[in-house]
Amino acid sequence: MCGRFSQAYTWEEIVAFSQPLTVPASRPNLQARYNIAPTTEVDIIVKTEAGRELRKARWGLIPGWWKKKANEVGSTFNARSDRVSDSAMFKSSFIKRRCIIPASAFYEWTGPKGEKIPHRISAADGGLLAFAGLWDRWTDPPTGEEITSCTIITRDADRWMSAIHDRMPAMLHPKDFDAWLNGTGGKELLDRPPPELREWIVSTRVNSSRAPDDDPTLAAPVEPEAEKPQQPTQGDLF
Repeated sequence: MCGRFSQAYTWEEIVAFSQPLTVPASRPNLQARYNIAPTTEVDIIVKTEAGRELRKARWGLIPGWWKKKANEVGSTFNARSDRVSDSAMFKSSFIKRRCIIPASAFYEWTGPKGEKIPHRISAADGGLLAFAGLWDRWTDPPTGEEITSCTIITRDADRWMSAIHDRMPAMLHPKDFDAWLNGTGGKELLDRPPPELREWIVSTRVNSSRAPDDDPTLAAPVEPEAEKPQQPTQGDLF
């Protein structure tokens, strides 16, 4: 599972990471965010006729055929790698609409319910991570509003990650970006070893989706006994 992550990078960093993006005439304003929760708008990289483009998408995929309200789609912010090719929710996007979701880090929790300790996990070298993702477009029937949405694909945890959680985001290597985005690569890309990772404990303020996601102190290491675990509020992950 991946229920929270971070996107904090400069325009120059994301262009280089994307090998590169198709640079628009004007650079978009990139706001660093350190605790992104599901249904929030995030950056995704998609393949278009012009090249690779950075777009915005709601985190929590809504398939194009969905007839109910957006908030009734369920927990589609993650898609399991072993089911992504045959799930009704994700099959069409896996075949036709893949994306890369850049991430500075992601979070997982250890400990019993009510005393969850958040761990921030990033690339060991401090670089960006490339989460394998899917996207789709959906039109809200009552309003006619078109919404682009996405999901992060998850896989079984590797040996290192299994000490924290039994699942982790599927991460792509730069040499596989083309094959993933153009669809010539299959699920084997999702099972490749991730880059070397590192982790540290952060503030339990991350436990609440109400914590401002633009607060850089959420990424700072803390001693686990330095503060009392924050009880999640209704609508949080725990």
